[in-house]
Amino acid sequence: MKLLHFADAHIDMANYGRQDPLTGLPLRVLDFLKSLDTIIETALSESVDLVIFAGDAYKDRSPAPTFQREWDKRIVRLSQAKIPTLLLVGNHDMSPAVGRAHAVQEFDTLQVPFVKVLDRPQFLQPDALWDLPIQVIALPWITRSGLMANLEMDMAKPEEIFSNIEERISDLVTGWLEQADPSLLTLLTAHASVQGAVYGAERMVMLGADVTLPGSLVKDKRLDYVALGHIHKPQDLNEGQHPPVIYPGSIERVDFSEANDEKFFVIAEVQKGAAQVEWRKLPGVRPFVDRRAVLQSGENVNEVLRAALPPSEEMKDAIVRLTVEYPRELDSLVDEPALRKYAADAFEFHLAKRPLVEGRIRLPADQTVSSLSPLDLLEQYWRASKVSQQEEVAALQSLAREIVEAGQEVDR
Repeated sequence: MKLLHFADAHIDMANYGRQDPLTGLPLRVLDFLKSLDTIIETALSESVDLVIFAGDAYKDRSPAPTFQREWDKRIVRLSQAKIPTLLLVGNHDMSPAVGRAHAVQEFDTLQVPFVKVLDRPQFLQPDALWDLPIQVIALPWITRSGLMANLEMDMAKPEEIFSNIEERISDLVTGWLEQADPSLLTLLTAHASVQGAVYGAERMVMLGADVTLPGSLVKDKRLDYVALGHIHKPQDLNEGQHPPVIYPGSIERVDFSEANDEKFFVIAEVQKGAAQVEWRKLPGVRPFVDRRAVLQSGENVNEVLRAALPPSEEMKDAIVRLTVEYPRELDSLVDEPALRKYAADAFEFHLAKRPLVEGRIRLPADQTVSSLSPLDLLEQYWRASKVSQQEEVAALQSLAREIVEAGQEVDR
């Protein structure tokens, strides 16, 4: 079987940029739709046997009708071509309220041909999969509270939840695997974290606030392919072994944590006990450029900041961020308009200013503010402001003394 696997489309992610005057859509949405079009065109042109979307069509549970229209138009093309398509429900698609529709509900409600929505844990056999010679274990996003309700677990016993939650899921999947026909291909698709996976920020995924699947569960050799979604960093958690355990990653860069990640979808040739995985790199993904500078002094401030950025041609059409750390007194020396002019060819430029706040000077234990004269307090202020020239401090202190004494004369 030849299958296409992608995940984490987030097509309405419009957190940067402006709108396209022709379509009225945000330009960033067009970026995501361009990647989605590449995926759909590949499925059509290569006549794949099955498409698995492993969750998160949108950025939230209530997409605008315009964005739903754009997603639906593309999925309907697969339906019209009679390509069986599985749509798994992810955490961004799922409503937290019981009884509320999720974001891809319409395909189920309208019974769109060759499209099946997977919104609950289930084991699907050929008669539920257009008579394809496969069987599929589906694990959409499962919240801890939802699992507790379904399993009638006591919320007052958190220690029981932590100790049993992994076991309950493992028992469920293992039971389905035991029911499975060993002569048929067996696929597992899940929108979840898996222990041992790595997020874009290189954090190891551990058991946290939501359901985390054990690595041993998804690497069961009775499975022939594992199609995962939720983590945006592309990775095979069982590389070189069977079955492939694949996070294809998001189809576009969502934020700066993904600045260095290439974007992919997967074409897999799967047979019983073996699979060949081909990572297809998505072309034309919007570049993110993330740079950092630390100012130590007030000399040549803008030259230092400009040098921290890449050449202007490398910033063309990119989303650029320059994070600057500096002593607060240098704030007025940062020429933001000049930096924006230098980055004018960027799709969007962000200057993140991080002024450093110096710690307060602590008075000795035997002193209080009320015990110090105004001139003594002023001297403490010069020290806190790090006025380095002694003659400058002396001049300021002398001027302050004259002002204080003049004020005292007036009071008399």
